[in-house]
Amino acid sequence: MSATAIRRLTSESYGLLTIAFRRAYVERGTANIRTDLENIREQSLDDTWLTTPWAHIEPAMAFQIGLPILILREQGVRADGVLEKGVVGLYMPEFDLHTHEESYLKSPEWQQISGKWERQVKAVADRRSEPPVLY
Repeated sequence: MSATAIRRLTSESYGLLTIAFRRAYVERGTANIRTDLENIREQSLDDTWLTTPWAHIEPAMAFQIGLPILILREQGVRADGVLEKGVVGLYMPEFDLHTHEESYLKSPEWQQISGKWERQVKAVADRRSEPPVLY
């Protein structure tokens, strides 16, 4: 799917739910932190999982137009960019595919997070159904 198609879908949406699964494994690697060339610090990426770039691109596009965003990150995926906790607003839950998650989906934490996101999505839908502001 092209960025143009994603932009169209995003503009027609009321909210975005992204799931950042493990995609690429880095056995040994190094990242350069900071963009100031004099102060570049290396950080180890050894034994790290990365996700698809779309798990960064789509939330960034949704953020730009003010959509509610909920990101779920698989345990072990590098918390970088929009995957860092708090970057897009809502707390970002981590999940482990090797455990039974039904109990988490019934937990007060999940009920609070998903309920808040759902209320934000409904607010966007309500605002879009109102007539444009008259001057």
